[in-house]
Amino acid sequence: MAGLSIWHVIIFLIVVVLLFGTSKLKNLGKDIGGAVKDFKKTMHDDENEKLPAPRTVKAEPATVKTTKTE
Repeated sequence: MAGLSIWHVIIFLIVVVLLFGTSKLKNLGKDIGGAVKDFKKTMHDDENEKLPAPRTVKAEPATVKTTKTE
């Protein structure tokens, strides 16, 4: 059987909890969440700075010139 089964994942999670403890994992989760939030905020701020102010362009109606050929 190739790949990861649900048992592999459960055993891995148990080992991680035993090694690091729940308090360290909780702090790690908070730190990662804060970093992701700051990254998204920075990306959003950068997009707003790069966008130029909208311009208003007045366009005149197009005229169609027809020529008669023989």
